[in-house]
Amino acid sequence: MSEFVSFLESLDYSPLIISLKTGLLATVISFFLGIFAARKVLKMSPKGRAVVDGILTLPMVIPPTAAGFFLLLIFSRRRAVGMFLENTLNITIVQTWLGCVIAATIIAFPLMYKNARAAFEQIDEDLVHAARTLGMSEGAIFRRVILPAASPGIISGTILTFARAMGEYGATSMLAGNIPGKTGTVSQKIAMVIQNGDYITAGFWVLLVVIVVFILIIIANIAGFKKSGLSRW
Repeated sequence: MSEFVSFLESLDYSPLIISLKTGLLATVISFFLGIFAARKVLKMSPKGRAVVDGILTLPMVIPPTAAGFFLLLIFSRRRAVGMFLENTLNITIVQTWLGCVIAATIIAFPLMYKNARAAFEQIDEDLVHAARTLGMSEGAIFRRVILPAASPGIISGTILTFARAMGEYGATSMLAGNIPGKTGTVSQKIAMVIQNGDYITAGFWVLLVVIVVFILIIIANIAGFKKSGLSRW
């Protein structure tokens, strides 16, 4: 027992803190962007919807390292966007924690968007029409009718987005690098200690991530069942 306590005390917990902070901020950004994008896409024509949906879903289906490569091209200090951000706004993206957040947001955003869109598509349009006949504004309808009805899908999307953002590796490594205490996330820590042959430390971090993600999935399922009125499978 004392050896296990000593092992825990010897660990550097900065990767967990960085991953949690990255996941939380990326989830907040994805939450608002995902809901906004889902609403806008549903109002498009079928052809336009197919194209835009494909673009927004693309980060979910391409390899994360490919997404990281494109992000690196965009935000590199040698490129127009990266030069503008650094020289004009004094903002550096590459090899910074902000790069972690951007990479995690890009990769996790499709989960929020797809879940929000699916939730909005299942809303009974009669509820919306009834609210309009009662004189409610579009903003009030969205807040008081659409969001409550779509809450199971939105809650699930939010939790899954956080889990995906917290565990992001490929794009984060490409854009932010692996700087201990700065951009080194749990996923990068696992890869690094495995390369060093330290399977005990790697196993600890893997187990910790699995437990956190499993708990989040359970919370998403419980929230979805309660909101939908399901009491059993």
